[in-house]
Amino acid sequence: RWVLNMGKDIVAGGRNVAHKHRKGPKTDNVYIRLLVKLYEFLVRRTGSEFCRAVLKRLIMSRTNRPAMGLARIQRFMAPKAGAEDRSKKIAVIVGSVTDDVRLTGFEFPAMTICALRVTEGARARIEAAGGKVMTLDQLAQVAPTGEGTVLMRGRRTTRESAKHFGTPGQIGSTAVPFVRSKGNKFEQARLRRSKPRTKVKAIKK
Repeated sequence: RWVLNMGKDIVAGGRNVAHKHRKGPKTDNVYIRLLVKLYEFLVRRTGSEFCRAVLKRLIMSRTNRPAMGLARIQRFMAPKAGAEDRSKKIAVIVGSVTDDVRLTGFEFPAMTICALRVTEGARARIEAAGGKVMTLDQLAQVAPTGEGTVLMRGRRTTRESAKHFGTPGQIGSTAVPFVRSKGNKFEQARLRRSKPRTKVKAIKK
């Protein structure tokens, strides 16, 4: 006798096919794990949206925590007409802060920067201008709710791999093809040739 198996009963709510998101950090770095515990406490006790955003970024992967250069930070913190003055505020970056050699020879303003990591060159330039470098646990003592801070982050699409996302050669696409080198001897994507390299003529018999 054959028994028909109609499948497995699914619990109430159905299969969870939504986008997954992290509940905690994947890293084994003790410092980052302690920061996550600290900002989980601050979110629970203060309800601050700033702390919630910092916590979410601490849990992110390194790809989603891109580094940020001093030139970009300076541009974002510069005073603008009709906007609030950011000169006295703390720039907060949940990621690395790197030096920018293009700032050499130019005046760098004194500012307070809080980051997960600061390179030696960036730290030297900030302190030489009379600025200050803070850690995220020090920020929690100074501004537990994020008052007087400017939260910013670097661009996630500056990676080399991001240039190849998409379909090279498709109309409207700016994706870069994977090729060995540039030149008329190497492969090129469609619609990217300035002119046909070779023309095949029909042979008359």
